Amino acid sequence: MRTYPCYLFTLLALLSVNVCYGLEKLEPSGDDRTGRPNIVVILADDMGYGDIGAYNEKSLIPTPNLDDMAAAGMRFTDAHTPSSVCTPSRYSLLTGRYAWRTHLKTGVLWGYSPLLIEPGRETIASMLRKQGYHTAGIGKWHLGLGNGEPSYYGVPVTEGESPAVDSKRLRPGPNEVGFDYFFGTPASLDMKPYVYIENGQPLTPMTGKLVEASERRRGGGGGMWRKGEIAEGFDHQKVLPTLTEKAVHYIHTRGQSDGEPFFLYFSLTAPHTPWLPSEAFIGKSEAGYYGDFNVQVDHVVGQVYNALESAGVAENTLVVFTSDNGANWLTVDIEKYGHYANGSLRGQKADIYEGGHRVPLLFTWPNHIPQNTVSDQPATLADLMATFATLTDVALADTSAPDSVDISPVLLGGAAKVTREPLIHHSVDGMFAIREGEWKLVEGLGSGGFTAPVREKATEDGVKVQLYNLAQDPGETKNVAAKHPKIVAQLQSKLDHIRSNEYR
Repeated sequence: MRTYPCYLFTLLALLSVNVCYGLEKLEPSGDDRTGRPNIVVILADDMGYGDIGAYNEKSLIPTPNLDDMAAAGMRFTDAHTPSSVCTPSRYSLLTGRYAWRTHLKTGVLWGYSPLLIEPGRETIASMLRKQGYHTAGIGKWHLGLGNGEPSYYGVPVTEGESPAVDSKRLRPGPNEVGFDYFFGTPASLDMKPYVYIENGQPLTPMTGKLVEASERRRGGGGGMWRKGEIAEGFDHQKVLPTLTEKAVHYIHTRGQSDGEPFFLYFSLTAPHTPWLPSEAFIGKSEAGYYGDFNVQVDHVVGQVYNALESAGVAENTLVVFTSDNGANWLTVDIEKYGHYANGSLRGQKADIYEGGHRVPLLFTWPNHIPQNTVSDQPATLADLMATFATLTDVALADTSAPDSVDISPVLLGGAAKVTREPLIHHSVDGMFAIREGEWKLVEGLGSGGFTAPVREKATEDGVKVQLYNLAQDPGETKNVAAKHPKIVAQLQSKLDHIRSNEYR
C-alpha cells in the first residue's frame, strides 16, 4: 500500500507555469523545528461529496491521488462545512467560529468587499505564528480586503485620477490576520476584480480595463464569469496552475530551511465556475468540463505531495483535504452525464440539505494517523482550529474558536468518537438547521438555497419545519416533523441557545 499519492501525470509537468512573483520574500529562517508537524490545508472550491472515488465508487471522475490519500490516512464520512456557500465556510475554517455570528447573515462577499474577519480575532494562522510557525496563504481568499474604499485597487474613482496603487487600501487582509505571506485572488474567478494580490497589493495595477462577461454553458464547458475589471496578463485558465506553482515553490523553500515549521493554507479556485481545465485534462473524465476540472484538482493534490516528499518534509506534515461546500451540480447535469457530484445526498451548493454542506474530509500524517481508516465522527471545518491547537500544544484563549471541537483523539486513533455540541448548518439565504445524533431539524420549509422551492409556507396541517432521521433517511426524503413534536421542540431550544449571546 502506498503511503503517499503518486504523481500520475508526469507529462503534465510541461504545463507548469514559471511563476516568480515574490520569490525573494520566502527566505529560510533559523532552526526551530521541535517535532511539531507542518500543516497543509488544501481547500477545494465547490467539490462535491460524490466526486472522489473513495467516497463514490460510481464517480465518473478519476481521482487517483485523492483515493491514495484516503488509503494513506483517515476519511471522514460525516463532515460538514458550516455554511453551504464559500465565504462563511472560509471564515469558520480560519477562525473556528460560525460566520452567522458576524454581520454576514446571508450570501457571500464580493471582490471589493472589506475584510470580514474582525480586528483581533484569533485565526489558525495567527495562533500558529505565535508558536513559531511560518504561515502562508496561497489561492482564493474571498474574505474581503481593505476597508472598502472605492479606489483601493488603484482603479480611478473619477476620470483622470492616477491609478497608482495605494497598498494601505488593501489592508487589513491576510497579512493582518496571521499570514506571513499571501498570494492569490480576491474572490472567486467569476467575481471582479480579476487580479493577483501579493502581500497587500495587486501584483499588476488595475487601470480600468474591463473583461466582458462569459456565456454560461452548463455542462458544456466554460461556466461563466461576470463583467469587470481585469489586470494586464490575467488569464482565468492559468490561475490554478499559477497558484499550484506558488504552493509547490513555498513547500520547497520551507523544506530547504532549517527553521520553523510551516502552515500552508492552499485554497484552490477549482472546480468552481468558470470550468476551465488546462488542455491536457480536457476529456479525462466522463462528467464534462466540470469533471475534467476535478481531475486537475486531483492532479494538484499529487503535486503537493510530491513537493513534500522532494522537500524532505513529508514524514512530519499533516495534510488536510476538503471542500468549502457541496457541488454546484444541477439536475440537468446529472441527466446529461449520469454523474452524481453530491453522491446520493439531497440538494447542492447553497442548500440547507446535506448536498449543500456534507463534504469530503481527508487527513494524512505518517506514523500518527492510522492508514486506510474511516470515521463517522460528526465534524465541521470549524473544528480544524481546536484540533490543530491540540496537535501543536496550544492552549486556546476562552474567546478563541468558540464553535470549534478538538477531534484529534479520533484522528490519532485513540477514540472512535468525541462528544460535541450539535452541528449548526446555514444556507445561502440564512436558513438554519441543527443536527444532533441521527436527527436534523431544518428551521423552515424549502432548500434555503439554489434548489427550488427555496422557501415554502407552512403545510395544511401547520408544519413549518423539516425533521429528518438521517440514520433511516440519509436522502432527506421524509419530513417527520409532525410525528415527533418533542424532538422538534428539543432541537429548536438547543438551536436558540447556541445562537444566543452566550456564544461569541
